[in-house]
Formats: sequence, structure tokens, C-alpha cells
Amino acid sequence: MQSDSDVRSQRIAAKAAAARLAQASWAMCSAAQRDLLLRNLAGRLRLSSDFVLQANAQDVQVALAEGYDAAFVDRLRLSNATLQGVADDVERVAALPDPLAWESEVLRLPSGLHLRRKAVPLGVLGVIYESRPNVTMDVAAAALKAGNAVVLRGGREARLSNLALMSVIQDALQDAGIAPALVSYIDEPERDAVLDLLRLQGLIDVVIPRGGKGLVDLCRQHARMPLIAGGAGVVHLYVDRQVDVERAVAVIRNAKAQRPSACNALDTLLVNAEVATVLLPALVPFLIEASVQVHAADSAADHLRAAGIQVHTLQTTDLDQEWLALQMNIVVVADLETAIAHIARHGNGHSEAILTDDPVAAARFLHQVDAAAVYHNASPRFSDGGQFGMGVEVAVSTSRLHPRGPVGPAELISMKWIGTGDYLARP
Repeated sequence: MQSDSDVRSQRIAAKAAAARLAQASWAMCSAAQRDLLLRNLAGRLRLSSDFVLQANAQDVQVALAEGYDAAFVDRLRLSNATLQGVADDVERVAALPDPLAWESEVLRLPSGLHLRRKAVPLGVLGVIYESRPNVTMDVAAAALKAGNAVVLRGGREARLSNLALMSVIQDALQDAGIAPALVSYIDEPERDAVLDLLRLQGLIDVVIPRGGKGLVDLCRQHARMPLIAGGAGVVHLYVDRQVDVERAVAVIRNAKAQRPSACNALDTLLVNAEVATVLLPALVPFLIEASVQVHAADSAADHLRAAGIQVHTLQTTDLDQEWLALQMNIVVVADLETAIAHIARHGNGHSEAILTDDPVAAARFLHQVDAAAVYHNASPRFSDGGQFGMGVEVAVSTSRLHPRGPVGPAELISMKWIGTGDYLARP
């Protein structure tokens, strides 16, 4: 007799196998057919917003009852405005250029072989994510645009929201005469369901974990297929000695408080010692108004306390912390070189920024800092697929191989070589 875990594994494998069959047909559809489906999907989402919000309200109620913190609930909660924005994003994806249209120029070799490269779908994506239910729609839209199938596995905390969104997607697929298996959802609460998915080499082509460090590490350890993955977004912003203090404070406010639960929100502010006596007091009104908990030591703590703000003593582990909340580290550094060295030691390649009016310092920072996205006089909060013109974001990849940075439809492709000859044999 089969165990419950064996039966679960078979159910998951069957969904992946069905997705692979559906993807083979979907990849043959034209760009116009793919875009029409996406526009219809956006329309269905708008009409179904009440249905989705009712499901989300139940998820939020359970999360509050179970004592999840405010940052988690913020990531979980949907609103009518949020859903309308998601629908707008799906339409933006439909309006993007076709990721599969690209072909290289033909290379004519002395052997008589003509070679070219062509964009093709990645195939079947396995996407594992946690509390953000909007990811269900974002990932589906990006995958479909690029001719892929996708098998989704969301967190249990957003289960009802995800199932409601999946209902909208499945209805849109059926209306278009497309196999619903093209976008599948693993409704299995056990943690081992993730491991089942990660073992499906040959059925799942690429796994994309979207969540915290624990989830990413689990996938890296157990996946039998390639990953598109990021790490914790420990984000730094360095304020150089030549800077417009008033405008710098506005960018810092945006980087920390615009959405503190996002992976591209500011975690550690590095301040050049020559500007610290002016910048740090100028920051205090914002820190108090936004109720930001500050972790600082030495001269940074002295400047802030003198300006009338409570400061938590900075611990060594704080410098490697992705806060995802209204908390931040503030560190005074001697110079640009010290700031770059600090980022190299404590950053993880997500998003880093410099505020300076010195073009030489900016150029050095942008060249030397190793991250998926680096910014000069701009907030790191721009590290987002929507802000990069991708319509939606599947993940922010911190790996060194393609893709790196925000991942949208254009990144969910591979390439193949096409060789043409005249009954050509290799000499």
C-alpha cells in the first residue's frame, strides 16, 4: 500500500507532467494569441476583485489571529487598488515586445553551414513563494508572455488568496481553449511538497524560489534543476561628502519608508564622516515621524542622540540583517573606500546606492560595487520589475549567471542554435 507521501509526490509529478504537455502546444502559439490571453486575464481579474478580496480577508484574519507581525501582514494583504494595479501590470506585460521574437544574424561558416540563434521558452517553471499572493498573477503573466508553463506553490498563509487567483487564471485559460494545466498550483500544505517539486528533474526545467533566505537555501540544497534565485536583500545607501543634504534626506526617506517590507528597502545607511554632523540631525525629523528604530554606534549614535532620537546599540549581526521593517542601521564611515569595503563585506549583491554630487566618486562606486543593481542619486527601491519597465517581476536574482537583477518576461527565455546546410556533411 502506498504511503500518503508517495501519493502526494505522484499528484505533484502529474501536475508537472501535464504542464509540460500543455507548454509544448502553448509555445507554438503566436505572440498575438499570447497577448490576447493576457488582456483577457486582466479583464477577468478586474471583474473578480470582490471574490479575490473575500478570500484574502480570510487569510489576513487568520494571520492576525496567529500573531504574524505587521510586515508579514502587509505583504499578505490585498486591496481593490492592489488588484487593479495587478490587472494593469498584466496589461503592460501584454503590451511588451515579444520575448520570443529575437533572432541573431546568420553566421555563414566556411564549411557551408549557416548558423543563427533564436529565443525559445525556458519550458516549465517551478515557482515557490511565500506570503505575497500577487505573485500568483505576476508569475503567471510573465511565464505566459514568454511561452512557458508554470507550476506554482505558494505559502499556506496565503492559500485562499492564491486559490482564488488561480480560479481566475484557470477560467481565462479555459475560455481561450487552452489546457488549464499550463498554469498549475500545488495545494499541498506539507513542507515536503516543496522537496517533491525540487526532485522533478525532467519535468520542471527551472525553479524560482521567491522568499526569505531559508526558502532559497532549501532550494539550493535540494533542487535537481537550475535555479533563478536571490538572497536576502541587505541594501546599503552611501551618502558621500559632496551631497545636497535636503535632497539626500528625501531619497533616504523613500528608500526606508516607502515600503519597508520590500526586499529592496534600505537596511544600512553609510554616511561619510565629513557630512555626518549635518546629515544626521537633518534625518531626525523623518526618523521620528516614521517611527524608524535606529541601530547605531560610536559617532553615529552620538550625533543622533544629540539630535534627540533614541538609538539602539548596533550589534555586529545587525549589519547582515535584512530588516523588512521600520528598522535600519546607521554607520559613519571615513571615506568612499571604507563604504565600498563595508558593502563588499556585508552586502549580498542585491541593490546598492550612492548619493553624491562628485562624478568621480559616483563612477568609482558604480564600477567597484558588486551588485545586481547599483544606483547614483536614486533610491534602491527602483529594483523592481515594474519600475524597470518589465510589467511584472518574477524575482530579483542575485546570481552571477543570466538573469541577474529583476526578472521579467524577457528573462524567462533560453536560446537555441539553428544550423542550415545543403545536405551538408562535416569534412
